[in-house]
Amino acid sequence: MNTRLIAAAVAIALITVPAAAQDDTARLTEKGRTLTQQFYTGEYEAIAAEFDDQMKTAIGGAEGLSAFHSQLQGQLGSETEVLSERVTTAGAHRIYERSVKFEKFPGTIAITWVFDSEERVSGFQVRPGQQAAASRFLDYETKADLRLPFTEEWTVVWGGRTIEQNYHAANAGQRFAYDILIVRDSSTHTGTGESNSDYYCFGNPIVAPGAGTVVSSRDGIPDNVPGEMEAAEVTGNSVVIDHGNEEYSFLAHMQNGSVRVKEGDVVAPGDTLGLCGNSGRSSEPHLHYHMQNTALLTDGEGLPAQFQGYYANDELVQRGEPVQGQRIRPSGR
Repeated sequence: MNTRLIAAAVAIALITVPAAAQDDTARLTEKGRTLTQQFYTGEYEAIAAEFDDQMKTAIGGAEGLSAFHSQLQGQLGSETEVLSERVTTAGAHRIYERSVKFEKFPGTIAITWVFDSEERVSGFQVRPGQQAAASRFLDYETKADLRLPFTEEWTVVWGGRTIEQNYHAANAGQRFAYDILIVRDSSTHTGTGESNSDYYCFGNPIVAPGAGTVVSSRDGIPDNVPGEMEAAEVTGNSVVIDHGNEEYSFLAHMQNGSVRVKEGDVVAPGDTLGLCGNSGRSSEPHLHYHMQNTALLTDGEGLPAQFQGYYANDELVQRGEPVQGQRIRPSGR
C-alpha cells in the first residue's frame, strides 16, 4: 500500500506512558478520536487549525488533507473496526495511536496523531499496523527453572503474545519480552512524577530469575529524567545471564551505579543483580525482561519465559507467562 507520511519526523519508540502525563491521557484520547472522525467526515479546516507551523507547511492545510483522504479512501475504503487505542510519549511529544481495520485492507492500520507540548498537532500518519514477528518457538517450553525477577508485587505494562498486549512482539529477538513496574492506587508514582525517586519501582531490587552465569553486565549509564530517554543506549545498565541450553535472560534499564554482578559471576535464583532504574531507552523507571537464544541482543530469537510459583491478580500460577495488566508477585512473598 502506497500510503504517505504526513508528519514531521518524530520518533515514537517508547516503553510506557510516563506517569507524570497520565492525567491528560483521557483528554488526548478523546482529541485523537475527534481528529480521526473529522478526517473521515471531511472537516479539514477544523483539523488544519490544530496544526503547528511545521505541519501547516508539510501538509498544505485543508487542501492537502482532502487529497490525502481521497487517496486513502480509494486504497482502504472505510474504517470497519477499532481494535485498540493508546496514548504514549516520546520526549516532549504525546502520541495517540489507533489500531483499526478497513474494508479494503486485509491487515491492521495504525492511525497516529502526534501532539507537541502545547497539544498542537505536529504529526499525522496512516500506515499498515505492526504484525507479531514470526517465531519457531511459539510452543517452546522453558528449560530453566525461572522465578519472577523481583520480590514485591509489580504490574505488567507490556506483556503477552499479541501486538495489542505487547509492542515488543514485532521484534524477533524480543518476541516475548516484558515491561514491568509497580502501580499503587492506579499510579506509578507519588507527587508529580518529575523525579525518578517519585516512582515506586525505582531503587527496588532486581534479582536473578534463575541459576546461571553472568555473560555481560553494564553500569555507569545515567538515569533519564522521566519523560525523556536515551535512544542510543538501548538497554541502559543491564545484566545478561546464561542459564544453559541456549537460554539467556536480559534484564535492562537498571539504576546507575547499582549493578552488583560482573561477567563470569555465578548467580542463584533470587540473588540481587542491581536496582530498578530508568537508564537507556526508557521513559520512566521500569524493568525490561526477555529471554532469547543468544547472548547478543541484536542477534537472537526470542524465547517464551515461563515463570514458576507466582501470583497473578492474587491467583496462584504454578507455571505460566504473565500478560499485560496483571499484578504479579512471587508466591514466596
